[in-house]
Amino acid sequence: MTTPESTCLLIADISGYTSYLAGVELDHAQDILADLMGTVVTSLRPTFRLAKLEGDAAFTFAPANQVDGSLLLDTIERCYFGFRRRRRDVRQATSCECNACMRIPDLNLKFVAHVGSVARQRMMGLEELVGSDVIVVHRLLKNTIVESTGIEAYAMFSQACIDATGLEAGALGMTPHLESYDYLGEIPSWVLDLERRWAEEDARARVIVDADAAVLDVPMPTSAPPQTVWEFLTTPGRRVAWSGATGVTAVIVDAPGNRRGVGATNHCMHGKDVILEEILDWRPFDYFTIRSTMQTPAGPLRFVTTFDLEPTTDGTIVHMRFGAPASKKERAIFAQVGETFGPLFAANAEALRLQLDAALSERAADAPVEPDLPAPSLGAPFAGIEPLVIVG
Repeated sequence: MTTPESTCLLIADISGYTSYLAGVELDHAQDILADLMGTVVTSLRPTFRLAKLEGDAAFTFAPANQVDGSLLLDTIERCYFGFRRRRRDVRQATSCECNACMRIPDLNLKFVAHVGSVARQRMMGLEELVGSDVIVVHRLLKNTIVESTGIEAYAMFSQACIDATGLEAGALGMTPHLESYDYLGEIPSWVLDLERRWAEEDARARVIVDADAAVLDVPMPTSAPPQTVWEFLTTPGRRVAWSGATGVTAVIVDAPGNRRGVGATNHCMHGKDVILEEILDWRPFDYFTIRSTMQTPAGPLRFVTTFDLEPTTDGTIVHMRFGAPASKKERAIFAQVGETFGPLFAANAEALRLQLDAALSERAADAPVEPDLPAPSLGAPFAGIEPLVIVG
């Protein structure tokens, strides 16, 4: 048994599956579950590792020191949005009219997150998570959230999780909730309505500097997956570590609810000087766009930058794309300042690559062997739709 350590425990549960099974074709239902479960687990990796598949639920975990509140919400919401899109695509693309395929929209997704002390124990060649907090997170799956709030697609965060990750749940629009269990007593928690977040995300306009609009495009190749690259790009401490070439000494985030995203601002410190960054768009783990305001000897300069994460067979290429400033004067200033950007950003890119490689090696050395995911047979339910590619 390993030494107990603070661990973020996350269960993703496909809700409605028990009632869905009643009166549907079992072979197609199993294929649909396997496909949707693959979507869920793949979306959570590699931030979270799969501990065990538990029927229609995936029990995952991550060292608590690697997951702050913003990254936790980014991961959960990205997973839910991916589930919703996959559920829609499978239903729309299949020509099968069996009950299992017709009732795909009946399935939904919920999450339970908790932070506590957990050890890993190897038994009969398999690794198990053990500790009282493992019991807590599983008990929280049996709750009264739907009955008391009417919210069916949700993420439930124990108060211990909120405290450990630094989130301000009330400011983020979460609903307070209380459950009581035999032997465990009362467990306070907070509930995030994922259906509401899906609607907000769907309605929000995109702000992106694409390749055609960019006046400067700095590629930053890495060998890491987009989720890990996103962590290093957006977490303030990580960013300072690889941004030495451009003189970044600190990044101070002012974010509602302590969650990075649209509406948050960064004070990117360069000694006594500061560049103010306003987050305009935030699409984990695809891209984010900021508007920067900096003072130069020739006057203030404002410009928009998109960090676009392109997955490749070898990792991820970050395209740092700068849009042209709005005014003629600022475009002239940018042309002068921009000449110095290239070499500095190239040095930052190399530092980012090296730090990502070191983190990947360190995490791989401590990574458990994960259970295999069931693969759908790709029969009738998936006629006309691209098969899900499950990446380890």
